[in-house]
Amino acid sequence: MAADPLTPAVSDRICKHMNDDHAEAVLAYARHYGGVESACSARMLMVRPEAMQLDVDGATVEVPFDHTLSDSEDAHRTLVAMLRAMPQG
Repeated sequence: MAADPLTPAVSDRICKHMNDDHAEAVLAYARHYGGVESACSARMLMVRPEAMQLDVDGATVEVPFDHTLSDSEDAHRTLVAMLRAMPQG
């Protein structure tokens, strides 16, 4: 099955999945990559090829990717890699 381009509908699908099933990962992105170490809550608002946009404690935070995402599969691989690259503990 071919990967989907990062359309607004695909971004919405990714965000819904991350917010519903991986809320702790979204909060970790906000704390580690967004630089909001004291963040209490975070929701993924949008995934664009260049960055993800998060709502962190009511403020919008943009987290750039290390490369321009090509499609939904690249987004998945990149989000997983970003999570794995964070210090554990």
